[in-house]
Amino acid sequence: MNGRKTDIEPEIELPEDEDDSNLPATEDAGSSPDIDLAEVKAGSLAAGRNAILEHARHAPGGPGVYRMIDAGGDVLYVGKAKSIRKRITAYTRAAGHDSRITRMIAATATMEFVSTRTETEALLLEANLIKRLRPRFNVLLRDDKSFPYILITSDHPSPQIIKHRGARTRPGDYFGPFASVGAVNRTITALQRAFLIRSCSDAVFESRTRPCLLHQIKRCSAPCTGEIGAEDYAELVREAREFLSGKSRVVKEELAAEMEKAAEALDFERAAVYRDRLAAFSAIQSQQGVNPRGVEEADVFAIHQAGGFNCVQVFFFRTGQNWGNRAYYPKADRTLSPAEVLGAFLTQFYDDKPCPRLILVSEDVAERDLLSDAFTTKSGHKVEVGWPRRGERKDLADHALANAREALARKLAETSSQQKLLTALAETFGLPAPPRRIEVYDNSHIQGSNAVGAMIVAGPDGFQKNQYRKFNIRAADLVPGDDFGMMREVMERRFKRLIGENPRAAPGTGHAITDAIRTIAEAAHTAIAGDDSPWPDLVLIDGGLGQLNAARDILAGLGITDVPLVGIAKGLARDAGRETFFIPGREPFRLPPRDPLLYFIERLRDEAHRFAVGSHRQRRKKDIRESGLQEIAGIGPTRKRALLHHFGTLKAIEQASLTDLAKVPGINADTARRIYDYFHERAG
Repeated sequence: MNGRKTDIEPEIELPEDEDDSNLPATEDAGSSPDIDLAEVKAGSLAAGRNAILEHARHAPGGPGVYRMIDAGGDVLYVGKAKSIRKRITAYTRAAGHDSRITRMIAATATMEFVSTRTETEALLLEANLIKRLRPRFNVLLRDDKSFPYILITSDHPSPQIIKHRGARTRPGDYFGPFASVGAVNRTITALQRAFLIRSCSDAVFESRTRPCLLHQIKRCSAPCTGEIGAEDYAELVREAREFLSGKSRVVKEELAAEMEKAAEALDFERAAVYRDRLAAFSAIQSQQGVNPRGVEEADVFAIHQAGGFNCVQVFFFRTGQNWGNRAYYPKADRTLSPAEVLGAFLTQFYDDKPCPRLILVSEDVAERDLLSDAFTTKSGHKVEVGWPRRGERKDLADHALANAREALARKLAETSSQQKLLTALAETFGLPAPPRRIEVYDNSHIQGSNAVGAMIVAGPDGFQKNQYRKFNIRAADLVPGDDFGMMREVMERRFKRLIGENPRAAPGTGHAITDAIRTIAEAAHTAIAGDDSPWPDLVLIDGGLGQLNAARDILAGLGITDVPLVGIAKGLARDAGRETFFIPGREPFRLPPRDPLLYFIERLRDEAHRFAVGSHRQRRKKDIRESGLQEIAGIGPTRKRALLHHFGTLKAIEQASLTDLAKVPGINADTARRIYDYFHERAG
């Protein structure tokens, strides 16, 4: 290998009490004269080295990406190299590897290669494959949500300003990224005050007959009703686009000049409008926080390590303004240096995001020139990856580092509290260890219609929302409102798929030697995979004994007997704090009022209920859109037209009060009550 590191070494930590000498073994296997567990492990390592060596003979000599794959077909590690053959040959050395690399080599059964023309292309491909395959030995970017943008549309005579996330399919100008939806909303509100651009949908725009409230509070110029001419509105849009494009000084000077001109002409009312817009304009710039004078467009990355965790803080600067920041907590081994983690993080971060012209980092990341070339190739414009040592850029990196340090301190405090609750949960429910993955199930429907099952996931890091799942109930033979039948369908679909995608052998079956080998493999997998296993350590069912039995019957039918199940039944008056817990083989019990563990379980149960009800309402709204308001008793085509003409949108009808509904021509008090109840009846 050359002097520079061409990829990140495998980075999964082995817990201190689980090194090779302490892996559990069954009694029968330990006493068998035909096999020695040490020989099993040594043979496994030798087999892995032999597999790698066999593939190294036929590996490309040029740049590219390699994948190390286990016997089950799962990708263990994705790496890139200037010379694939030289890189993977290094894994075949008999010594010199730490325990993590040794485990990875031992688990390797086969390898795959992809040649690229340059090392730059290999770097981009490596990032793409890591994000798609999520190998357990790579640094993994956990939170991969797309960033929100501000969109000024161009497909309507009166453009609107809205927040946007996802594919850029709608014509218009996109400005961003912003760190959060909250930052976008605050900026849009300020821009509305400064430039008076509409934010309503095209449907609402076309249905308006008089200006809305936003016009009254001076946040919209009301082009919908002709309160402003087309040319004047186009000028407002032009100013907003220039401001977001970095020409804020020019726009501010133009507004100041117009205010002076109006004042000289004694048109004090128009001068006051410009004065208010200038004040709103200044408010936008003042609320941006750190606004660098010499940096127009940059992303600033800083990493801090503590307690075996990593926090990467990212600040976004566009048009010389701070557009927010976000903290990430990538999964990486604690032996990796900050620079190694940050380098691997950067390639994944920009895999599906546009690159700014300047990227500042708090650590001297290896291969910064290669990263710069890769980002330049990807984005089509020059990208500089800089490690500032002095001046304003250094101040920005230090500011980001301070935020990373504070964010990680908060994260560690939250994790400590969470771990205490999980330990108490294990003690109360008789679990062998604090659960790494808790799944909570609930159903939601109204008299059996639009039935939805929901699963939420929680663990040491809190709620894992990217693991949430909803299940549209499909069974046609279910009696409306049959909660037990719904739970059976949800559990069957969930665990059948889990078995198909991530099978695991039932414990304590088969030959003793087979059990010994399986025990070694499962222990190694646990040490490597950590909290990535999709199998739950605890399943909570929102319901009483009937719901619990339905879930237990389904799992037993699938041959799953080692997943702990707990049913949570509400009190007689559905009062929080009076929950009864049902566990197979134990008497029902309650926790003391005001017990922190009880609050924690209630929070889990309430989150599952929130997700289930939200999923149910989305499905119900979709049905309403497809079938029309005629689904409500007493609403036909005529009344539907009257409602839409009066309110403009279905959302406005849903949010309307009884009094407002009754004011619609053709809607009497009884019909208004039916409409109101339909939208506001509590989902069960």
